[in-house]
Amino acid sequence: MGIAPTAQVHESAVVEPGATIGAGSIVGPFCVIGPEVTLGADVVLKSHVVVAGWTDIGDGTEIFPFASIGEIPQDKKFGGERTRLIVGKRNRIREGVTMNTGTEGGGGITRVGDDGLFLANSHVAHDCQVGDRVIMVNSSALAGHCVVGDDVIIGGLSGVHQFVRIGRGVIIGAVSMVTNDVIPYGLVQGPRGRLDGLNLVGLKRRGVAKADITALRAALQALKQGEGASFQERARRLGESDEIDSDYVREIVDFVLGDSDRSFLTPE
Repeated sequence: MGIAPTAQVHESAVVEPGATIGAGSIVGPFCVIGPEVTLGADVVLKSHVVVAGWTDIGDGTEIFPFASIGEIPQDKKFGGERTRLIVGKRNRIREGVTMNTGTEGGGGITRVGDDGLFLANSHVAHDCQVGDRVIMVNSSALAGHCVVGDDVIIGGLSGVHQFVRIGRGVIIGAVSMVTNDVIPYGLVQGPRGRLDGLNLVGLKRRGVAKADITALRAALQALKQGEGASFQERARRLGESDEIDSDYVREIVDFVLGDSDRSFLTPE
């Protein structure tokens, strides 16, 4: 507990008793740090940042002016219970970003992974579980209880409905409303977001083998076919096929057959 000797706290900042400021961290002018906040090592708060609630900020994370991190959920059901926000390492959280703590009904923890980029005015709501290397572009928003896999990009002014799951490696185009689950490595675009193929650019940038990309294309085609069968049934048939030899395809099958409170965006 307390402020590490190597931390720097501007004289105009307010750090309430009980807060922990890690070694090498910098708290800039007019920041407000609540009593249950823990800043890891080398965290930088530029200025005018509010970090409230029971909130942990991981090492090396940088937060820009007017971000509000760890305030109570924007949920009418919230009854003042003690819940938490955990933000991982090396995130860059830009101006006006909001991230809220969890709710008792949603497990009590909002969690953000490592190495994310959250651009101006983006929002992570209560009980969301956000993976590593996620990019949320300006004014995009996650509603409560969303699950976002690693390496996801959410385009500017896009919104994700509550309880939606976004699989690993998905890219969501700008100004899209995503109301249903998105399979891993999918490409979503359009005002009412539709699954419009695979995130081929992202796959190639990550060095995914050509054989795996070919297998993913074949899997997507298989999920389009099967008139009269549900999307889950098509995925089950795909999973039972002897032709599956790609971990990427297996990931899609497992995702579709996993627990969900929503339907799926299905390939047209």
